[in-house]
Amino acid sequence: MSDHRPSHRDTYTETYAGLPVACAYEIEDDEPTPLPDPASVAWRFEASEWNDDAPESISESFDWFFENVDPAKVQAIVIGEWEECYDTDSAPIIARLAENAGRLPALRSLFLGAITPEQAEISWIQQSDITPLLEAFPRLERLEVRGGTGLRLAPVRHESLRVLRFETGGLPAGVVRAVGGSDLPALEHLELWFGVEEYGGDATTADCAAILSGERLPALRHLGLQNSPFADELAAAVAGAPVVARLESLSLSMGSLGDEGAAALLSGQPLTHLRWLDLDHHYLSTAMMERLAGALPGVEVRLSEPSDRDEDWRYVQVSE
Repeated sequence: MSDHRPSHRDTYTETYAGLPVACAYEIEDDEPTPLPDPASVAWRFEASEWNDDAPESISESFDWFFENVDPAKVQAIVIGEWEECYDTDSAPIIARLAENAGRLPALRSLFLGAITPEQAEISWIQQSDITPLLEAFPRLERLEVRGGTGLRLAPVRHESLRVLRFETGGLPAGVVRAVGGSDLPALEHLELWFGVEEYGGDATTADCAAILSGERLPALRHLGLQNSPFADELAAAVAGAPVVARLESLSLSMGSLGDEGAAALLSGQPLTHLRWLDLDHHYLSTAMMERLAGALPGVEVRLSEPSDRDEDWRYVQVSE
């Protein structure tokens, strides 16, 4: 992963996983272009009642793909909007991918739910149990999921996964615990957007205990505990967490971090080994911002201007 912080507004219609994106369906054109080498692009599946080029059901996108593309060479897939994604969950898509795992031996990167707020708000996206993806694709290196409603995961052992990201406005506690309970020896980049209870974000700092211990994450180099309404409490837990010593970068961005949490970070274990510390979207005072910069002179501390410093009402960056 690059140092760029992804946004839930990223469309992944141009590039994904370092590859240009091609549509996994036929676009009507007066002068159709030849299909690209299947290995040279990331294939985007989607369905839309508004896009005249896209099929009306995502199963049609899959049908076209398997009829026209050699799936054995495909390295990256982006799943975009599917029909009524605010009412229909991702289970049929996951089942279709898992059932065809043998035909996709080269798949290394998968984004499930590259749906923008203009198509469906992040909290409206209906997800499901993603465990079958990790079980069916033991060589998958990158899995990213947008949307937390209905999202489920069981603890797994996966030898190849290097990047695991969840973009949500409400991350279920069961998913957080399942990540902590999974053996992921190759995982280098872990990113969790917690969100708020109103949209299913019922995780707590206690649910992160296994992640913060780092026992099952020996290769972890970046940890993102983001978009959290309990960021001060998280920061205090991070301050003494064993996993931090091996990190190269840490993000507590997008949440409710205030002076209390920042002070806890600075009073805990050293952070001077980090390349960067992302605290963007925060509720820090000017004095605390200056204190952070002075205490971590060799670390790139990413700080935006403080959010509205109403101590009685702090909001996360992404919820609905």
